[in-house]
Amino acid sequence: MKALVLEEYNKLVYKDVPEPSIGNNEVLVKVMACGICGSDVHGLDGSTGRRIPPLIMGHEASGIIVKTGTGIKGWKPGERVTFDSTVYPLNDWFTLEGKYNLSDNSEVLGVSPGTFRRNGAFAEYIAIPEHILYKIPDIVTFEQAAMVEAVAVALHSINIAVVKTGDTCVVIGAGMIGIFILKLLKISGASRIIAIDINSHHLSAAKNAGADQTFLSSEGYIEEKVFALTGKRGADITFEAVGRSESVNMAIDLLRKGGKAVLVGNISPKVDFPLQKVVTRELIVLGSCAIRGEYETVLNLLETGRISVDDQISAIAPLAEGAVWFNKLYNKTEDLNKVILVP
Repeated sequence: MKALVLEEYNKLVYKDVPEPSIGNNEVLVKVMACGICGSDVHGLDGSTGRRIPPLIMGHEASGIIVKTGTGIKGWKPGERVTFDSTVYPLNDWFTLEGKYNLSDNSEVLGVSPGTFRRNGAFAEYIAIPEHILYKIPDIVTFEQAAMVEAVAVALHSINIAVVKTGDTCVVIGAGMIGIFILKLLKISGASRIIAIDINSHHLSAAKNAGADQTFLSSEGYIEEKVFALTGKRGADITFEAVGRSESVNMAIDLLRKGGKAVLVGNISPKVDFPLQKVVTRELIVLGSCAIRGEYETVLNLLETGRISVDDQISAIAPLAEGAVWFNKLYNKTEDLNKVILVP
């Protein structure tokens, strides 16, 4: 089969590789669409340390089952599916506690951090365990299904925040995950939604996604503006979708006493943390990691039209041209959102 292989850092090659074999409880999926995640782009140069070559990257995908293992009972060839990005063990303590995203010995599709290597979906075929499969509704396209992972990451952050009707929420960082957080907040019952970003184009998209107010961070006085909109108390919940010291501190500064900061972005491994503000104002700081069962809900939202993803798809291109599109995203030569590659 053909695949896009990270042979060495900054070198992607479209080449022939062996077709994956499947285990008793796995299915072979013919990949129909796979999105380029920001983590894949950062993995291109080795800066994350989580994509050690040689590796087939890609974890935001959809396709058609073409073969099933001998132990498979609930799936059959021809079914349209998408799948979680995390392959988690079913007998792990965290899985049994309903927190499979935190399970020990989990592996992520298209990732090789040194402790494991699991090839991903920038290929014609991929082997997938049945317990991470989800059926795609007939009305949802393969390209839309390849966007489910990103929406599910956003939904997980909202679920752990426990947004209540009437909450004032601030989203810092209006990239793709931030945009989906905004869209989901709009249907979650939040009464006032504020978006903050360094890019005016992103803020325009944030407005379209449901933000009631948008602020360019470079304009300054953000804290004063947010407090003026919230009866001088501050926001009930902030979502940090960047992962840098400046934005993490902003997420904490904008909260009311007793408020919640949900940290979703993780570009930086370490940040400066305002400990005294968190302690003296009794703030709640939550980390939001990946996905925990949100796929089915997102697919239902897509099927019913409650959420849209098409506006975030910038290009659909052949997998053979993947290296070109990776370079565009890496060098930021164009203002691109999601690029989906089709084998």
